Amino acid sequence: MKIEMKGINKSFGSNQVLKDAGFLLEDGEVHALMGENGAGKSTLMKILTGVYTRDSGTVLVDGQEVIYKSPQEAEKAGIVFIYQELNVLFDLTVEENLFMGKEITKGFGICDRKAMRAKAQEVMDRMGVNIPINAVMSDLSVGQQQMVEICKALMVDAKVLIMDEPTAALTQSETEGLFRLIKSLREKGVSIVYISHRMEEIFELCDRITILRDGTYVDTKYIKDINMDDIVRMMIGREIGERYPKREGITIGDEVIRVEGLTKGKTFRDVNFSVKAGEVLGVSGLMGAGRTEIMQAIFGNLPYDSGKVYIGGKEVRIKNARDAINAGIGFITEDRKTEGLLLEKSISDNIVLANLDKVSDKGVVKKNKVNDIVKKGIEEFRIKCFGPQHECNNLSGGNQQKVVFAKWVYTDPKILILDEPTRGVDIGAKKEIYSVINDLAAKGVAIILVSSELPEVLGMSDRIMVVHEGHITGIIDAAEADQEKVMTLATGGTL
Repeated sequence: MKIEMKGINKSFGSNQVLKDAGFLLEDGEVHALMGENGAGKSTLMKILTGVYTRDSGTVLVDGQEVIYKSPQEAEKAGIVFIYQELNVLFDLTVEENLFMGKEITKGFGICDRKAMRAKAQEVMDRMGVNIPINAVMSDLSVGQQQMVEICKALMVDAKVLIMDEPTAALTQSETEGLFRLIKSLREKGVSIVYISHRMEEIFELCDRITILRDGTYVDTKYIKDINMDDIVRMMIGREIGERYPKREGITIGDEVIRVEGLTKGKTFRDVNFSVKAGEVLGVSGLMGAGRTEIMQAIFGNLPYDSGKVYIGGKEVRIKNARDAINAGIGFITEDRKTEGLLLEKSISDNIVLANLDKVSDKGVVKKNKVNDIVKKGIEEFRIKCFGPQHECNNLSGGNQQKVVFAKWVYTDPKILILDEPTRGVDIGAKKEIYSVINDLAAKGVAIILVSSELPEVLGMSDRIMVVHEGHITGIIDAAEADQEKVMTLATGGTL
C-alpha cells in the first residue's frame, strides 16, 4: 500500500502543530519518522488514521484521495496504528483485549472461545511472546502490555502498520523478536511507519527516514545515505555534541542511602547496595528482573518482608510516598501515564502537587509562588506548551516527562530514583535530561538510574548494579564495565 500526504496543516486553537507537512510511504518498506518531541509525528499519523481531522491538505492511498473518519475506518482499509500510549483494558484478560470489537462468533452471535483462543495463541507464538492468554492485563509489566498491543494489531490483515515507540518498554529479547517480525512483514509486502527516538534501531531496521521539525517537513533520505549526526542536525537544527555530557566538577561525597538485606518473597531477595552524594548508580537487568520492584519498595509503594533502609546513617521506615518525600526521596517512575502525572490536570497542578510546602504559607497556597515555580519549570526544562494551564494530556511524551522531572527536582531531594527516565524522549531532550542529572549530582544528590538502555547506563553512571531474577549479581565500576560484562551478569552469569 502506497500512502502520500501533502500540504497537511493542523492547529489546536491558536497553536499550529503541522505546517504544510508531508510524508510518502512506499509499498513494502520500513520508513522511519523522526523529529523532536512535539515535532508533529504522532499528529500526522493520527490525521492519516482518522483520529484527528486535518485543516487542509491531501491524503492519497494507492493514488486515491481518502478521508478516514475514525481509526476503525482506517483499520478496515488495512491501516493500523499501534500507539505509544497503551490502549488496553486493564481489568480484562490478554485474550479479551486482543479480540475487543473483533470477536469470532458462531450461531446466534455467541463468541467462539475455542477459535479465539487458538487464533490468539497463534499470533502470540508468531511474535515469540510467552504470556498466558488468560492473564489479566493489570498483572502484566508495561513491556508485556506493549507486546499485547503489538499482537492486537496483527489480529487484522494489516497492509500498513504504524508503530509509535514500539520498543520503549521492551526487553532486548522482545525487541529482537519484534525486529524479526517486522522484517518478515516487510518481505510479505506490509509497509511499516516506524516512529522512534532510538537511533540504533533506525539504522538496523529502516529503509528510509523522514524528518519533521516544529511541524514542518524537513527531508526524506535513504538510511544508507545518512548518518546519526545528519539526522540530529535535521531534527534540531544544530549540532548536539557529545551524546552523554561529561560529568565535570562532581565530587563524590559521603554515603546518603544504604539498603541492607531487602527481601520480598520471590520478587527480590537479600538486596544490598549504597549510593553516595553526587554519585550516579546505574541499575541494569532484563525486564522482569525486579529492578522496578526494588525501587518501589524503597519508596514505600511496595511493602517488603525484611531488610533495612538507612538514610544519612539512620534507619528509616518508609510506608508510603509521603514518608519517602519527607525522608528526601524523589521517584520518577517508568510509567508516567498512570503513576507520574495527573494527565487531565495542568502543568501547573502537576508541578505544584509535590511542592505544596514551597508554594504555601501557613496552609494557604500563594498564587505568586505557584506562578514562580511553574514558570521556572517551563523555562528550565524547555517544556513546549501554551502556558502553565496546558493540560498534560495534550503534551508530547517527552514534554510530559519534563513535567515529571520538574515536579520532583523542585522537591530538593537528597536521593532521586529515575526509572527509565528517557523512555519515549527524543535525542535533544535526552541530552537535556542527562545535563539535569549531572547538575543534580554536582549539588550532592544521590542518583539511582534504572534503565533498559545499556549505552545510557554505561554513559551516565559511576557504578552499575546488575539485577537478575531479584538478586544482585554484581556491582561494577563504570570505568571497567562494557555491554558484554553487564549482559553476562544480567543473564545470571559471573565475571
